[in-house]
Amino acid sequence: MARRDLSGAIDFAHLETYTGADPDLTEEVLSIFVEQSSLWMRLLAPNAPATSWRDAAHTMKGAALGIGAQALARACGEAEVQAEASPGARAALLDPLQTALDAVLSDIAAWRHELALRSLKG
Repeated sequence: MARRDLSGAIDFAHLETYTGADPDLTEEVLSIFVEQSSLWMRLLAPNAPATSWRDAAHTMKGAALGIGAQALARACGEAEVQAEASPGARAALLDPLQTALDAVLSDIAAWRHELALRSLKG
């Protein structure tokens, strides 16, 4: 399924290597990512304590790397190193991070759509 991405935000070849190209396992990994990404984004509030901000950015970066979402991982890495920055500086980091996350979520939706279409043919 590596050729179904819309934006290239996820390296599906990497993800399928990680999951052994098992669509059920891939869906489980992606479902966990989607569910937890909304939690991580809530923890990345500009006024959050530096440790919470750093932990959320670090955790999201690791999850992004796990699914092959390099641009999101870079945005999270930048947020992680800026944990001690002012709330205004942190807020400025959220736009590129959210943009990268939106692209990842779009690619996940496209992957799921293709999986659903395949099941109809089956």
